Amino acid sequence: MIASVRGPVASVRLDAAVVVTGGVGLLVHATPAVLATLRVGTEAELATSMVVREDSLTLYGFADDDERAVFEMLQTVSGVGPRLALAMLAVHAPDGLRAAVAAEDLTALCRVPGIGRKGAQRLVLELGDRLGPAREGGAGAGPAPAPAPAAAPVADGGGPVVEALMGLGWTARAAAEAVAAVAPDEGQEDDRDVAAVLRDALRHLGRGR
Repeated sequence: MIASVRGPVASVRLDAAVVVTGGVGLLVHATPAVLATLRVGTEAELATSMVVREDSLTLYGFADDDERAVFEMLQTVSGVGPRLALAMLAVHAPDGLRAAVAAEDLTALCRVPGIGRKGAQRLVLELGDRLGPAREGGAGAGPAPAPAPAAAPVADGGGPVVEALMGLGWTARAAAEAVAAVAPDEGQEDDRDVAAVLRDALRHLGRGR
């Protein structure tokens, strides 16, 4: 298992980044909040988890060991794979998930695309207190925290943001409506970058559930 990666960031996109370690560029998938902290050409260090399939090896990156542990614990629930676990961390910070499970807050859990009421009930039932207590000073229930954005301007009417939301599980229509709600009309100037618009769209989609 690759437990962590450290090295210069070669590229950043909306769903992953390439981190060069030992001369090898590793593609690391992560949440928008984590990717927004990375800058091309600067050194990054991420806790990682490798998911092994018959036809693929996929590396997922996290801000710290706690976020990685929650990602791995979520996958012990029936029907939850790495993509859904990552989507959950895109919508809720680790302590937000702990709070939602502990309080049996099905509404909060259903804010994640791909999780309906039955899926939320299964999360509460199968996780119980296995996620552990909230960390001191950790975030409560709600969207994942919004760090400083990466320097990438919004372009082409928010198309990349729509694609990123679809990759996290939302439909094309829901994704487009969310972007339209939080970003200005095409042609208007917006000094926010794609990471900022993506986070705002995630919050908008969460409120709509």
